[in-house]
Amino acid sequence: MRRALVIGIDHYDSISPLFGCVNDAHNVKSALERNSDGTVNFSVKLLTGTGPHDRVTRSDIRQATQELFAGDPTTALFFFAGHGFIDTVGGYLCASDTETGDDGVSLYDILQIANQSKAKNKLIILDSCHSGFAGTTAASKSFAELSDGLTILTASSAEQYAMEENGGGVFTGLLVDALSGAAANLVGEITPGSVYAHIDQSLGPWEQRPIFRTNVQSFVSLKKVQPPIALNDLQRLTELFPVPGYQFPLDPSYEPESSSPSIENTRVFAILQRYARVNLVKPVGEDHMYFAAMNSKCCQLTALGEHYRRLVERDCI
Repeated sequence: MRRALVIGIDHYDSISPLFGCVNDAHNVKSALERNSDGTVNFSVKLLTGTGPHDRVTRSDIRQATQELFAGDPTTALFFFAGHGFIDTVGGYLCASDTETGDDGVSLYDILQIANQSKAKNKLIILDSCHSGFAGTTAASKSFAELSDGLTILTASSAEQYAMEENGGGVFTGLLVDALSGAAANLVGEITPGSVYAHIDQSLGPWEQRPIFRTNVQSFVSLKKVQPPIALNDLQRLTELFPVPGYQFPLDPSYEPESSSPSIENTRVFAILQRYARVNLVKPVGEDHMYFAAMNSKCCQLTALGEHYRRLVERDCI
């Protein structure tokens, strides 16, 4: 059982409104609900604050958070987009009825609810100003203890503001890109670590910096998308490259446009070219696979290719 609580708040009774958080919440919900093949991924509960008659109160957030982390789901994911607040005591998520900021929902309380949960995998993802305070102790701002299976990903550090661009949060836009496939590995799996890497690499050193804290033995897959290469092709790595550093010999019979192509060799060459397109294989002594074949050169695995060859060899793929 995988469930997610997705919250986006634009309307605030007493503090300045926001304009992209509700849209961000809908986008995250859509990205999480189903895998790329249409199968169900997360069961998502959506809370949005769009106006005075559609508010998300502090009580709403606390109750929904407790329900999210109750029981023993395999994965429980909490996402919030809205105002954040920080003072000398702690950090807060601002609900629609927040008046001063420090009367919001305490990040420490949310962390404690998640820490006490029996869920196997727990994720807290925050797109709000000062969200990097999550996962620290209120007294010293040092790292707080994260229970086993808990991961925190935030849009910015405790001292930074979360940027908006084109009607939405920059962080959430990158998060949705990551969940849509930009952070997938070669078997089509998207993990919290790959999501963070995608977001971190997409932001410049002078922009907001995402914060990532985790206490897991292995990353859970957040979503499955269509892999860039077929699994049966990937599993042939050890057949075509039986040992590390092996150089696969080529000749013109592998190239379909040569004067004497071999049917079997051209089939193998098609697989090698698919490897090359996803940076698993590179030609030796030539710039392109075509010339490596026509000039009877070789090809060999890249560092990434060697990594996946080892995974196949160990029956991890």
